[in-house]
Amino acid sequence: MRVAKFGGGCLRNSTDFLRVVEILKRERSEPTVIVVSAIFGVTDVLHNGTRFALNSEVSIPLTINNLKTRHYEIIEATITDLARRNSLQRAIDEKIQRLERLLYGVAYTGEVTESVSVLILSQGERLSATILSGILEDNGMPSVPLESENIGLQTDDQFENATANLAVIQSNLQQCLLPLIKQDIIPVITGFYGCNEAGKPTSFGRNGSDYSAAVIARAMNVDTLDIWKNVSGFHTTDPKITDNALPIALLSYQEVAELSYFGAKILHPRTVEPLRGSAIEIRIRNIHAYAGCCTIIKHQGQYEADVIKSIACNSNISVLKVHGAGVGYKPGIIGEIGQRLFIANVNIYSVITSQTCINLLIDRRDSSRSISALTSLVGGVIAGIDVRDDVALIAVVGEGLLTTKGLAARVFSAVAESGVNVEMFSAGASEVAYYFIVQRDDMEPAIQAVHRTFFEQSATT
Repeated sequence: MRVAKFGGGCLRNSTDFLRVVEILKRERSEPTVIVVSAIFGVTDVLHNGTRFALNSEVSIPLTINNLKTRHYEIIEATITDLARRNSLQRAIDEKIQRLERLLYGVAYTGEVTESVSVLILSQGERLSATILSGILEDNGMPSVPLESENIGLQTDDQFENATANLAVIQSNLQQCLLPLIKQDIIPVITGFYGCNEAGKPTSFGRNGSDYSAAVIARAMNVDTLDIWKNVSGFHTTDPKITDNALPIALLSYQEVAELSYFGAKILHPRTVEPLRGSAIEIRIRNIHAYAGCCTIIKHQGQYEADVIKSIACNSNISVLKVHGAGVGYKPGIIGEIGQRLFIANVNIYSVITSQTCINLLIDRRDSSRSISALTSLVGGVIAGIDVRDDVALIAVVGEGLLTTKGLAARVFSAVAESGVNVEMFSAGASEVAYYFIVQRDDMEPAIQAVHRTFFEQSATT
């Protein structure tokens, strides 16, 4: 058995939906559970539609017509049986009418709670699951769409970054899905969200359908998790930065977790979290070249001669600097800072400290909120707070990275020879990764220099 997840980049139009059907026909010999994201761009429409509804109900018909047109076009281009087409359109109408009521509720009350926000954003997955299931049925493949809360995909009470309750989910899903699979019926499950114990929808974060699929894969004890993208897996660095980026055939759970955390956009950073301790193999496959190469991700990776597998980067970070003569020594300072940023809903990527300065890596969009959250601490031990927004993070990742002598020297020699200054460096938090900070304008030259040293020069010798 396997789980196959299709992201929004694989679901742009009717051609993409029919391509998904063709893939499933080719691989029908293996029982499959499908997890889907919203159609490409629909989550943005829902997010913006909610924001506009807060200001005025006038925008709501535009949002509804946009969504209805996009989904109707796919149905009309893919469903050949007239009765099934009409039935599917009625199902879509019912869901869109519910969304319309939600948006008018937002407009009339002038507020949107976390729970309502998730409920609105989850409509994209509900619509795409309904449509894909209908298209499969139209192609002679029995299928049923399933919404996360109706099959017991239970989480904690975090509305925007929920964590799955694996023990409960395993029991619920096996009761729900195994009878369908025995009847050769393909379940099509909504990604992105679950529900708390009270039944209120919770989200796994933007692009969280990867995490959903991993949770379902673990709960069903499948052999393989296929995550379909519009790219052929991970590369030695972002191909947009260098044309010489090479595809990576094999990575470990730990390597992928670090690459995703430090900026690689292939997988949601939490995807491997529910799979730890299992032998489930993840395959990152390209919907446009489904017989071609892919990245395979296993619990255990492998060492390579030059150790480094990939170079990740993040240019959307800031360094929040907390200054003071004894901030690195005073007990409780870091805890107080962390608590205040937590209350302000600011995530800290990393902390680098010295006697006179605590440096916190945060998302650049959180800069102003972070300063506001900490301003009242200034005085006494903390002399001042400022933020650097002109920086970028570069991470090198590979099994054996911390135990290989001379590796860091080679990395920083390459960076120095390209004329780039390293402003901060951190190692030891992970066995397979370390990172350094450079000025944002220097990010691409630094990556290109490291890539030449570890991938291009060795390839030509």
